[in-house]
Amino acid sequence: MSRTTVLDRGVAQAFSALSATAKRGLGDAALAELVVIRASQLNHCAFCLDMHLAVARKHGVSERQLDLLAAWEETEDVYDERERAALALTEAVTVLTEGFVPDDVYERAAGHFDEPRLAHLIALIVAINNWNRVMVSRRIPPGGYTP
Repeated sequence: MSRTTVLDRGVAQAFSALSATAKRGLGDAALAELVVIRASQLNHCAFCLDMHLAVARKHGVSERQLDLLAAWEETEDVYDERERAALALTEAVTVLTEGFVPDDVYERAAGHFDEPRLAHLIALIVAINNWNRVMVSRRIPPGGYTP
């Protein structure tokens, strides 16, 4: 298998199904893109960043939100409380430095998302982390995605 063959077809289909189901269940395409972009920033996945920045623009995410996403905690008027809770959860799930998601981060997200949407948000974070790890470990360069 060459580096250009990223995944076995069945695995790729399963990853894609998880991603699509999680996004649909979350019900907010713009927020979903902010989440996957932030995880991809943390994981240094250039391919996924390139892809999801284009998708985010298509879903109407503002350039200001995209430009400041890496420093979202330092902004007060760019992201609403729901987005901030989702981004905090994204960071906690992506970088499990404590070995678990801190209770306050989970509770903050649970205050903005009902149980089904919270489950879909977590599934989306897990899905993009799967994709990031595959693309980074296979060293797949940006530029291969066409909307």
